[in-house]
Amino acid sequence: METYMNETRLRILEAAEELLSQKGAAKTTIAEIARKANVVDSHAYQYFKSKKGLVFSVAQKRMTASLILLKEQLEGILDPKSQLSKFIWYGLNYNDNHQDYVRNLVFDYRANPEFYTTPAYALIREHASICKKILERGVLNGDFSNTVDLSLIRDIIYGTLDTEAITCVLTGEIDKSVNDWENILSILLSMIDNEAIPQNLSDKRLRIIETAESVFSQFGFNNAKISEIAKQAGVAEGSIYDYFKNKEDLLLSISKFRLEQLNITLKESFHIKTPVEKLRRFMRLHFSIFTKNRNYLRVFVLDTLLNRNFYNSDAYDNYKNYKDSFIEIIEDGKKQGVFRKDLNSRVFKNMFFGTFLHLSLRWIIFSDGPFDKMYEIDTVLDLFTKAALTPDSVPVS
Repeated sequence: METYMNETRLRILEAAEELLSQKGAAKTTIAEIARKANVVDSHAYQYFKSKKGLVFSVAQKRMTASLILLKEQLEGILDPKSQLSKFIWYGLNYNDNHQDYVRNLVFDYRANPEFYTTPAYALIREHASICKKILERGVLNGDFSNTVDLSLIRDIIYGTLDTEAITCVLTGEIDKSVNDWENILSILLSMIDNEAIPQNLSDKRLRIIETAESVFSQFGFNNAKISEIAKQAGVAEGSIYDYFKNKEDLLLSISKFRLEQLNITLKESFHIKTPVEKLRRFMRLHFSIFTKNRNYLRVFVLDTLLNRNFYNSDAYDNYKNYKDSFIEIIEDGKKQGVFRKDLNSRVFKNMFFGTFLHLSLRWIIFSDGPFDKMYEIDTVLDLFTKAALTPDSVPVS
Protein backbone atom coordinates (compact mmCIF):
# COMPACT_ATOMS: atom_id res chain seq x y z
CA MET A 1 0.00 0.00 0.00
CA GLU A 2 2.79 2.44 0.89
CA THR A 3 4.56 1.74 -2.42
CA TYR A 4 1.32 2.44 -4.29
CA MET A 5 0.88 5.72 -2.42
CA ASN A 6 4.44 6.79 -3.19
CA GLU A 7 4.01 5.92 -6.87
CA THR A 8 0.73 7.83 -7.06
CA ARG A 9 2.25 10.88 -5.40
CA LEU A 10 5.21 10.75 -7.78
CA ARG A 11 2.90 10.49 -10.78
CA ILE A 12 0.98 13.56 -9.62
CA LEU A 13 4.21 15.54 -9.15
CA GLU A 14 5.49 14.59 -12.61
CA ALA A 15 2.18 15.52 -14.24
CA ALA A 16 2.14 18.81 -12.35
CA GLU A 17 5.70 19.71 -13.40
CA GLU A 18 4.86 19.19 -17.07
CA LEU A 19 1.58 21.14 -16.96
CA LEU A 20 3.07 23.98 -14.92
CA SER A 21 5.82 24.29 -17.49
CA GLN A 22 3.31 24.51 -20.34
CA LYS A 23 0.67 26.77 -18.80
CA GLY A 24 2.05 28.29 -15.61
CA ALA A 25 0.68 27.87 -12.10
CA ALA A 26 -2.05 30.49 -12.49
CA LYS A 27 -3.68 28.67 -15.43
CA THR A 28 -3.20 25.09 -14.23
CA THR A 29 -5.88 23.42 -12.11
CA ILE A 30 -5.74 20.48 -9.74
CA ALA A 31 -8.34 18.73 -11.90
CA GLU A 32 -6.07 18.95 -14.97
CA ILE A 33 -3.11 17.62 -13.02
CA ALA A 34 -5.16 14.74 -11.60
CA ARG A 35 -6.48 13.86 -15.05
CA LYS A 36 -2.98 13.81 -16.54
CA ALA A 37 -1.74 11.68 -13.63
CA ASN A 38 -4.70 9.34 -14.15
CA VAL A 39 -6.07 9.80 -10.64
CA VAL A 40 -9.25 11.37 -9.29
CA ASP A 41 -9.17 14.89 -7.83
CA SER A 42 -9.62 13.62 -4.31
CA HIS A 43 -6.38 11.62 -4.56
CA ALA A 44 -4.47 14.77 -5.41
CA TYR A 45 -5.91 16.54 -2.37
CA GLN A 46 -5.06 13.48 -0.29
CA TYR A 47 -1.37 14.19 -0.88
CA PHE A 48 -1.44 17.96 -1.24
CA LYS A 49 -3.66 20.33 0.72
CA SER A 50 -3.76 23.00 -1.99
CA LYS A 51 -2.51 23.85 -5.46
CA LYS A 52 0.11 26.09 -3.89
CA GLY A 53 1.35 23.18 -1.80
CA LEU A 54 1.51 21.01 -4.90
CA VAL A 55 3.40 23.64 -6.89
CA PHE A 56 6.04 24.04 -4.20
CA SER A 57 6.25 20.25 -3.74
CA VAL A 58 7.15 19.97 -7.43
CA ALA A 59 9.98 22.41 -6.77
CA GLN A 60 11.15 20.48 -3.71
CA LYS A 61 11.20 17.17 -5.61
CA ARG A 62 13.19 18.60 -8.49
CA MET A 63 15.66 20.48 -6.29
CA THR A 64 16.25 17.44 -4.07
CA ALA A 65 17.17 15.41 -7.16
CA SER A 66 19.38 18.19 -8.50
CA LEU A 67 21.24 18.54 -5.21
CA ILE A 68 21.94 14.80 -5.00
CA LEU A 69 23.32 14.78 -8.55
CA LEU A 70 25.46 17.87 -7.90
CA LYS A 71 27.12 16.23 -4.89
CA GLU A 72 27.81 13.14 -6.99
CA GLN A 73 29.37 15.27 -9.74
CA LEU A 74 31.72 16.96 -7.26
CA GLU A 75 32.70 13.75 -5.49
CA GLY A 76 36.44 13.10 -5.74
CA ILE A 77 37.32 16.53 -7.17
CA LEU A 78 39.66 18.28 -4.75
CA ASP A 79 41.03 21.27 -6.68
CA PRO A 80 38.76 24.34 -6.17
CA LYS A 81 39.16 25.55 -9.77
CA SER A 82 38.15 22.13 -11.06
CA GLN A 83 35.24 22.04 -8.61
CA LEU A 84 34.06 25.45 -9.78
CA SER A 85 34.38 24.36 -13.40
CA LYS A 86 32.31 21.23 -12.75
CA PHE A 87 29.76 23.20 -10.69
CA ILE A 88 29.10 25.59 -13.59
CA TRP A 89 29.10 22.84 -16.22
CA TYR A 90 26.65 20.79 -14.16
CA GLY A 91 24.28 23.75 -13.67
CA LEU A 92 24.20 24.55 -17.38
CA ASN A 93 23.83 20.92 -18.42
CA TYR A 94 21.09 20.22 -15.88
CA ASN A 95 19.05 23.19 -17.10
CA ASP A 96 19.46 22.08 -20.72
CA ASN A 97 18.14 18.63 -19.88
CA HIS A 98 15.30 19.70 -17.58
CA GLN A 99 13.52 22.43 -19.46
CA ASP A 100 10.21 22.01 -17.60
CA TYR A 101 12.13 22.74 -14.40
CA VAL A 102 13.70 25.86 -15.91
CA ARG A 103 10.33 27.33 -16.92
CA ASN A 104 8.85 26.60 -13.51
CA LEU A 105 11.89 27.90 -11.63
CA VAL A 106 11.90 31.23 -13.47
CA PHE A 107 8.18 31.94 -13.70
CA ASP A 108 6.45 30.14 -10.82
CA TYR A 109 9.12 29.92 -8.12
CA ARG A 110 11.49 32.87 -8.30
CA ALA A 111 8.68 35.29 -9.15
CA ASN A 112 6.61 34.23 -6.12
CA PRO A 113 7.67 35.84 -2.80
CA GLU A 114 6.04 32.95 -0.89
CA PHE A 115 8.50 30.53 -2.47
CA TYR A 116 11.31 32.00 -0.37
CA THR A 117 9.74 30.62 2.83
CA THR A 118 9.40 27.02 1.59
CA PRO A 119 11.52 23.88 2.15
CA ALA A 120 12.27 24.01 -1.58
CA TYR A 121 14.02 27.34 -1.18
CA ALA A 122 15.99 25.90 1.75
CA LEU A 123 17.39 23.41 -0.78
CA ILE A 124 18.42 26.27 -3.06
CA ARG A 125 20.25 27.81 -0.11
CA GLU A 126 22.03 24.49 0.46
CA HIS A 127 22.96 24.43 -3.23
CA ALA A 128 24.30 27.99 -2.92
CA SER A 129 26.31 27.08 0.18
CA ILE A 130 28.15 24.43 -1.86
CA CYS A 131 29.09 27.13 -4.36
CA LYS A 132 30.26 29.46 -1.58
CA LYS A 133 32.40 26.73 0.02
CA ILE A 134 34.12 26.04 -3.30
CA LEU A 135 34.98 29.73 -3.60
CA GLU A 136 36.19 29.87 0.02
CA ARG A 137 38.46 26.86 -0.51
CA GLY A 138 39.85 28.57 -3.59
CA VAL A 139 40.73 31.60 -1.49
CA LEU A 140 42.37 29.46 1.20
CA ASN A 141 44.40 27.62 -1.45
CA GLY A 142 45.51 30.89 -3.00
CA ASP A 143 43.75 30.12 -6.30
CA PHE A 144 41.22 32.93 -5.92
CA SER A 145 41.77 36.49 -4.74
CA ASN A 146 41.08 37.14 -1.06
CA THR A 147 39.89 40.67 -1.87
CA VAL A 148 36.84 39.54 -3.85
CA ASP A 149 33.35 39.58 -2.32
CA LEU A 150 32.44 35.89 -2.59
CA SER A 151 28.73 36.48 -2.02
CA LEU A 152 28.63 38.75 -5.07
CA ILE A 153 30.55 36.19 -7.11
CA ARG A 154 27.95 33.62 -6.10
CA ASP A 155 25.21 35.99 -7.32
CA ILE A 156 27.04 36.37 -10.61
CA ILE A 157 27.22 32.58 -11.00
CA TYR A 158 23.52 31.99 -10.28
CA GLY A 159 22.46 34.98 -12.34
CA THR A 160 24.49 33.61 -15.24
CA LEU A 161 22.92 30.15 -14.95
CA ASP A 162 19.42 31.64 -14.95
CA THR A 163 20.02 34.01 -17.85
CA GLU A 164 21.68 31.32 -19.93
CA ALA A 165 18.66 29.09 -19.26
CA ILE A 166 16.29 31.86 -20.34
CA THR A 167 18.15 32.48 -23.61
CA CYS A 168 18.21 28.75 -24.34
CA VAL A 169 14.89 27.38 -23.12
CA LEU A 170 12.66 30.43 -23.37
CA THR A 171 13.90 32.68 -26.19
CA GLY A 172 15.77 30.11 -28.27
CA GLU A 173 18.71 32.45 -28.85
CA ILE A 174 21.13 29.57 -28.24
CA ASP A 175 20.77 25.82 -28.73
CA LYS A 176 22.46 24.65 -25.54
CA SER A 177 23.67 26.76 -22.66
CA VAL A 178 26.31 24.16 -21.76
CA ASN A 179 28.15 25.19 -24.95
CA ASP A 180 28.93 28.49 -23.20
CA TRP A 181 30.59 26.75 -20.27
CA GLU A 182 34.21 27.54 -21.20
CA ASN A 183 33.44 31.19 -21.98
CA ILE A 184 31.60 31.63 -18.68
CA LEU A 185 34.44 30.02 -16.74
CA SER A 186 37.02 32.19 -18.51
CA ILE A 187 35.18 35.41 -17.65
CA LEU A 188 34.55 34.31 -14.07
CA LEU A 189 38.15 33.30 -13.44
CA SER A 190 39.26 36.67 -14.82
CA MET A 191 37.23 38.26 -12.03
CA ILE A 192 38.49 36.13 -9.16
CA ASP A 193 41.99 34.96 -10.09
CA ASN A 194 44.86 35.87 -7.82
CA GLU A 195 46.76 37.84 -10.41
CA ALA A 196 47.32 41.57 -10.09
CA ILE A 197 44.12 43.57 -10.11
CA PRO A 198 44.02 46.71 -12.30
CA GLN A 199 45.38 49.71 -10.46
CA ASN A 200 42.06 51.42 -9.96
CA LEU A 201 40.67 48.35 -8.19
CA SER A 202 43.58 47.82 -5.82
CA ASP A 203 44.72 51.37 -5.11
CA LYS A 204 45.21 51.56 -1.35
CA ARG A 205 44.62 55.30 -1.16
CA LEU A 206 41.28 55.00 -2.94
CA ARG A 207 40.28 52.11 -0.67
CA ILE A 208 41.07 54.19 2.41
CA ILE A 209 39.06 57.15 1.09
CA GLU A 210 36.01 55.02 0.29
CA THR A 211 36.19 53.24 3.65
CA ALA A 212 36.59 56.53 5.53
CA GLU A 213 33.55 57.88 3.72
CA SER A 214 31.52 54.93 5.02
CA VAL A 215 32.90 55.14 8.58
CA PHE A 216 32.40 58.93 8.82
CA SER A 217 28.84 58.48 7.57
CA GLN A 218 28.14 55.78 10.15
CA PHE A 219 29.78 57.30 13.25
CA GLY A 220 30.21 60.99 12.42
CA PHE A 221 33.59 62.70 12.06
CA ASN A 222 34.21 63.26 15.77
CA ASN A 223 33.41 59.69 16.81
CA ALA A 224 35.09 57.95 13.89
CA LYS A 225 38.44 56.33 14.67
CA ILE A 226 41.38 55.95 12.32
CA SER A 227 41.83 52.43 13.70
CA GLU A 228 38.32 51.48 12.58
CA ILE A 229 38.92 52.91 9.11
CA ALA A 230 42.15 50.94 8.84
CA LYS A 231 40.43 47.76 10.01
CA GLN A 232 37.58 48.04 7.51
CA ALA A 233 39.94 49.03 4.67
CA GLY A 234 42.18 46.06 5.43
CA VAL A 235 45.32 48.15 5.91
CA ALA A 236 47.71 48.87 8.75
CA GLU A 237 46.74 51.94 10.78
CA GLY A 238 50.16 53.51 10.20
CA SER A 239 49.81 53.22 6.42
CA ILE A 240 46.92 55.70 6.47
CA TYR A 241 49.37 58.38 7.55
CA ASP A 242 51.48 57.61 4.48
CA TYR A 243 48.71 59.22 2.43
CA PHE A 244 46.98 61.64 4.81
CA LYS A 245 48.37 64.03 7.44
CA ASN A 246 45.58 63.44 9.95
CA LYS A 247 41.89 62.58 10.26
CA GLU A 248 40.75 65.98 9.00
CA ASP A 249 43.00 65.75 5.95
CA LEU A 250 41.41 62.38 5.22
CA LEU A 251 37.94 63.91 5.60
CA LEU A 252 38.68 66.74 3.17
CA SER A 253 40.30 64.32 0.75
CA ILE A 254 36.95 62.55 0.38
CA SER A 255 35.27 65.68 -1.01
CA LYS A 256 38.33 66.50 -3.13
CA PHE A 257 38.19 63.03 -4.69
CA ARG A 258 34.41 63.05 -5.24
CA LEU A 259 34.42 66.52 -6.79
CA GLU A 260 37.27 65.55 -9.11
CA GLN A 261 35.27 62.51 -10.19
CA LEU A 262 32.17 64.66 -10.67
CA ASN A 263 34.04 67.06 -12.95
CA ILE A 264 35.43 64.17 -14.98
CA THR A 265 31.95 62.67 -15.25
CA LEU A 266 30.44 65.97 -16.39
CA LYS A 267 33.05 66.33 -19.13
CA GLU A 268 32.64 62.74 -20.27
CA SER A 269 28.85 62.99 -20.25
CA PHE A 270 29.07 65.10 -23.39
CA HIS A 271 31.45 62.83 -25.27
CA ILE A 272 32.55 59.42 -24.00
CA LYS A 273 35.17 57.91 -26.27
CA THR A 274 36.87 55.12 -24.36
CA PRO A 275 35.26 51.64 -24.43
CA VAL A 276 36.04 51.17 -20.73
CA GLU A 277 34.10 54.27 -19.72
CA LYS A 278 31.29 53.39 -22.11
CA LEU A 279 31.03 49.96 -20.53
CA ARG A 280 31.04 51.28 -16.98
CA ARG A 281 28.59 54.06 -17.87
CA PHE A 282 26.17 51.55 -19.41
CA MET A 283 26.34 49.20 -16.41
CA ARG A 284 25.93 51.99 -13.87
CA LEU A 285 23.08 53.54 -15.81
CA HIS A 286 21.30 50.20 -16.03
CA PHE A 287 21.42 49.73 -12.27
CA SER A 288 20.50 53.35 -11.51
CA ILE A 289 17.43 53.38 -13.79
CA PHE A 290 15.83 50.57 -11.83
CA THR A 291 17.17 51.05 -8.30
CA LYS A 292 16.14 54.70 -8.05
CA ASN A 293 12.50 53.67 -8.23
CA ARG A 294 11.89 50.69 -5.94
CA ASN A 295 8.32 50.22 -7.15
CA TYR A 296 9.40 50.00 -10.77
CA LEU A 297 12.26 47.64 -9.88
CA ARG A 298 9.78 45.24 -8.33
CA VAL A 299 7.42 45.46 -11.30
CA PHE A 300 10.25 45.08 -13.82
CA VAL A 301 11.81 42.03 -12.13
CA LEU A 302 8.87 40.07 -10.70
CA ASP A 303 6.19 40.98 -13.22
CA THR A 304 8.26 41.47 -16.38
CA LEU A 305 11.58 39.59 -16.44
CA LEU A 306 9.99 36.65 -14.58
CA ASN A 307 6.83 36.65 -16.73
CA ARG A 308 6.77 34.12 -19.57
CA ASN A 309 4.56 36.38 -21.72
CA PHE A 310 7.24 39.07 -21.74
CA TYR A 311 9.50 36.93 -23.93
CA ASN A 312 6.87 36.77 -26.68
CA SER A 313 6.05 40.48 -26.63
CA ASP A 314 7.13 43.57 -28.55
CA ALA A 315 8.53 44.85 -25.27
CA TYR A 316 11.06 42.00 -25.25
CA ASP A 317 12.21 42.98 -28.75
CA ASN A 318 12.95 46.45 -27.40
CA TYR A 319 14.74 44.99 -24.39
CA LYS A 320 16.79 42.71 -26.66
CA ASN A 321 17.82 45.70 -28.80
CA TYR A 322 18.80 47.53 -25.64
CA LYS A 323 20.97 44.60 -24.53
CA ASP A 324 22.52 44.37 -28.00
CA SER A 325 23.90 47.88 -27.49
CA PHE A 326 25.89 46.37 -24.59
CA ILE A 327 27.43 43.91 -27.07
CA GLU A 328 28.33 46.78 -29.41
CA ILE A 329 30.35 48.39 -26.62
CA ILE A 330 32.27 45.16 -26.03
CA GLU A 331 32.92 44.59 -29.72
CA ASP A 332 34.16 48.17 -30.13
CA GLY A 333 36.53 47.67 -27.17
CA LYS A 334 37.85 44.47 -28.73
CA LYS A 335 38.54 46.25 -32.02
CA GLN A 336 40.48 48.94 -30.19
CA GLY A 337 42.52 46.33 -28.33
CA VAL A 338 41.22 47.43 -24.92
CA PHE A 339 39.06 44.34 -24.29
CA ARG A 340 40.23 40.74 -24.62
CA LYS A 341 39.92 39.30 -28.13
CA ASP A 342 38.73 35.97 -26.69
CA LEU A 343 35.90 37.62 -24.73
CA ASN A 344 32.55 36.17 -25.80
CA SER A 345 30.36 39.28 -25.94
CA ARG A 346 27.05 37.41 -25.79
CA VAL A 347 28.07 35.36 -22.76
CA PHE A 348 29.49 38.47 -21.08
CA LYS A 349 26.15 40.21 -21.70
CA ASN A 350 24.22 37.27 -20.21
CA MET A 351 26.43 37.26 -17.15
CA PHE A 352 25.93 40.97 -16.51
CA PHE A 353 22.15 40.99 -16.97
CA GLY A 354 21.87 37.76 -14.97
CA THR A 355 23.81 39.38 -12.14
CA PHE A 356 21.42 42.34 -12.22
CA LEU A 357 18.46 39.93 -12.02
CA HIS A 358 19.81 38.02 -9.01
CA LEU A 359 20.91 41.07 -7.07
CA SER A 360 17.55 42.74 -7.71
CA LEU A 361 15.68 39.63 -6.56
CA ARG A 362 17.65 39.62 -3.33
CA TRP A 363 17.01 43.33 -2.76
CA ILE A 364 13.27 42.86 -3.40
CA ILE A 365 12.55 39.61 -1.56
CA PHE A 366 14.84 40.25 1.41
CA SER A 367 14.27 44.00 1.57
CA ASP A 368 15.17 44.18 5.26
CA GLY A 369 18.60 42.63 4.69
CA PRO A 370 21.79 44.56 5.51
CA PHE A 371 22.57 45.41 1.89
CA ASP A 372 24.84 48.20 0.75
CA LYS A 373 23.52 48.55 -2.79
CA MET A 374 26.04 51.16 -3.84
CA TYR A 375 28.92 48.98 -2.68
CA GLU A 376 27.51 45.95 -4.49
CA ILE A 377 26.93 47.90 -7.71
CA ASP A 378 30.42 49.43 -7.62
CA THR A 379 31.95 46.01 -6.98
CA VAL A 380 30.02 44.44 -9.85
CA LEU A 381 31.24 47.20 -12.18
CA ASP A 382 34.82 46.61 -11.07
CA LEU A 383 34.57 42.82 -11.50
CA PHE A 384 33.10 43.01 -14.99
CA THR A 385 35.59 45.68 -16.05
CA LYS A 386 38.46 43.55 -14.77
CA ALA A 387 37.13 40.53 -16.64
CA ALA A 388 36.88 42.47 -19.93
CA LEU A 389 40.24 44.26 -19.93
CA THR A 390 43.31 42.94 -21.70
CA PRO A 391 46.26 42.48 -19.30
CA ASP A 392 48.10 45.47 -20.76
CA SER A 393 45.11 47.83 -20.90
CA VAL A 394 45.40 51.11 -19.08
CA PRO A 395 43.17 50.82 -15.98
CA VAL A 396 40.21 53.11 -15.69
CA SER A 397 40.85 55.98 -13.31
